[in-house]
Formats: sequence, C-alpha cells, structure tokens
Amino acid sequence: MNTLKVILLISALSGLLVIVGYVVGRGKGVVIALILSALMNFGSYWFSDSIVLKMYNARPVTQTEAPVLYDVVTSLVSKAKIPMPKLYILPSDTPNAFATGRNEDHAAVAVTSGLLNMMNRDELEGVIAHELSHIKHKDILISTMVATIASAVVLLSRWSVFFGNDNDSAISAIDVAIIAPVAATLVQMAISRSREYEADAGSAGMTGNPEALAGALMKLSDMSRLKPMNANPATAHMFIVNPLSAGTIMGLFSTHPPIEKRVERLRKMKGGWT
Repeated sequence: MNTLKVILLISALSGLLVIVGYVVGRGKGVVIALILSALMNFGSYWFSDSIVLKMYNARPVTQTEAPVLYDVVTSLVSKAKIPMPKLYILPSDTPNAFATGRNEDHAAVAVTSGLLNMMNRDELEGVIAHELSHIKHKDILISTMVATIASAVVLLSRWSVFFGNDNDSAISAIDVAIIAPVAATLVQMAISRSREYEADAGSAGMTGNPEALAGALMKLSDMSRLKPMNANPATAHMFIVNPLSAGTIMGLFSTHPPIEKRVERLRKMKGGWT
C-alpha cells in the first residue's frame, strides 16, 4: 500500500511540474520543465552524497576507530543481503544518523559521535537497520528524485511570475507561484513520512527486535528537542529523526512522522518477533 501511495504521489508531483511548466511557457514551458528536472536529477544522483557528507564535515571511520559500529553493520548487511556501505562519523554531540549514496553499491551510512556515545548495542542495531532498510528499498534514490522535482516546481513557479502567460488560463501565474510550491512541499513531505514508516518496519524485521528501535527513537527525539543539530533544512528528511527543533516547522510540513506514532507502530509489531 505504501509503495502504491508513493507512486501516486510522485505522479502527482510530476503532473504539478508539467502544469507549472505549461503556465510558464505553454508547450515550450513543459519541455523546459522536463529538461530542468532531468538535469537536476542527474546532478543529484551523482553528486548529492558527497555534497551532504562535506556539508556536515563527515569523516570516514575505520574498524579500529569504531569496532562496535563495524561489527553491527557487518552483521546487518549480511542479513539484508546488501553490500557493505562506507561508514562516516559526524562531529556532533546530538545523536542522529542518515544514509546516502546513489545505489546499494555506492552507499554510505553516517552517524553522529553522539549516537555512538548514547546508544546501547541493541539500540544502535535498530538505528543502523533503519538506515540499511532505506538503502535496500532504494529510498535514497526516491527521496533524491522527489526533492529535485519539488525544487524544479518551486523554481519554475517563481519564473511564472515574470514569464507566465495568463491569456486563456484557468489559473494565473501569481496563483501558481503561491500554490505550486506549497503543494510540492506537501507531497514531498508525505512521501518522506511514508518511507520512514517503511524503514522502521524494515529495521524491526531485520533485527527481530522492534523495541530496540522504539527505545532509540525516544532517546533521539528527546535529545533533538534539547539540543537540535545545526542542520540544513534541505537535508532534514535524510536523518532518522528530524534534526531541527520541533518548534521551527509545523507538523504538516514535517519530513518525519510523529515519534509517538512511530513508536506505537513498532510496539504493535513486537508480538510478531517474540
């Protein structure tokens, strides 16, 4: 059901891009919209992982430096039947983690130093399994594609104010400039939340211990509220929990489902692995 939902939402987002392109320049505008989206997707596919890792000063970590992390990841990739990702540490006391990379063979998992210091082994396994589920389910590719289409919608909607042709239009360029970015953001957030639920379920299935991730999420949420990361909002969807202060973004525009709902779902799964 979630997969069908994501397909429908991506289709809606793509349709929105075409509509905005049409408002900007009719047939030519649609072509421009599709070319712009393709170019942005190409750039994101090849370079987004290196950009985000540099953004957070992530450094590669060796097995000698983080033996427990390596042991956990090695065990879980064997269960998930995916290649070993590159491992990075972010210099932040706030616990958090994300996965990036264009595919299973070029993937990376990054964790903060705070995560390694705060989580016990079971909780660490739950977090890492969540990130590996994102890699296995190709969520990194999906989120990259969605983010670039949404960005193209926003960019073109701004152009519509200056270049849009309102003749015989049911909706004005000004309307498009206001409505399209909000709609694109809402669709992007809905897809992101859906993939987080799927990754939580994937973690529970991989470890056989949904309570471990539930406990980790509660710790992560508490620390994120007490000490938010200095994170770029454009990358917030990548992290296992929203790295920004809860008060800075309305729930409607949150990239993540409420922690309470995620924990509730995980605890309902507990009986399936006991």
